[in-house]
Amino acid sequence: MLNLLLAIASSALVSLTMRLSGGKIRNNIAMLMVNYLLCAGLAALYITPGTAGLGFAAGAGLINGVLYLAGFVLLQQNVRTNGVVLSSTFLKLGLLVSMVVSVAFFGERPGLSQWLGFGLAVAAIVLMNFRPGEGKAGNALGLIALLLAGGGGDAMSKVFEELGDPARSGHFLLVTFLTAFLLCALWIGLGKAGKPGKWEVIFGLAIGIPNFFSAKFLLGALQDIAAVIVYPVYSVATILTVTLAGILFFREKLEKRQWLALAMILPALVLLNI
Repeated sequence: MLNLLLAIASSALVSLTMRLSGGKIRNNIAMLMVNYLLCAGLAALYITPGTAGLGFAAGAGLINGVLYLAGFVLLQQNVRTNGVVLSSTFLKLGLLVSMVVSVAFFGERPGLSQWLGFGLAVAAIVLMNFRPGEGKAGNALGLIALLLAGGGGDAMSKVFEELGDPARSGHFLLVTFLTAFLLCALWIGLGKAGKPGKWEVIFGLAIGIPNFFSAKFLLGALQDIAAVIVYPVYSVATILTVTLAGILFFREKLEKRQWLALAMILPALVLLNI
């Protein structure tokens, strides 16, 4: 449980740091490149000697790194075609992919309380992000691709936990972040985005530390707790933490539906852990 709590705290720090970067960052790809480079450097510190399972760790990390960046690029594209509301909702609903993978391929069987908690968690995510009159999709396929890429990235941690060698987790994370870094660098090299400036470097480094540890602790949590509990708890508890921090530190005001969503998250967390 400690790994899961630390993963939630790290993920919330990523979101809050991104919130602070608003208005200062003009080149998100450049910021992500710096972030992924630092993550790769931190992952290298956790590499252990040995070659057993190295090929699978590298292959899974390569796929994960592609999905990491694909999720971000698809989010940007969907914001332009489908708006912020639907895009953020489908990104968060990527946990459905992780649940399907865990149940269909790895034989996890949630109990009735976990199914009820999962249903409440999904309803809370939709309610938190939904705004009446802003839910018309301009590109439904783009939203589905976003859901699959975002959820697929999280699901790869479960795939590695089940099929990979735990001793190669450092290699898995190193290849993940190095792949994402190289793709960002290629994007910039092709002239699709500018080079990082001062703020891109500062916030890239600030985001990189909690971003790495959110991935590391999530892997650890999946070794201790069933994925059908980890993923929904990780998702909604991060939303709860970020929302409460927004109220306390950024003086954000919530609508009634958002307060209702927060109220739904609490019983969802209880049910998921029964």
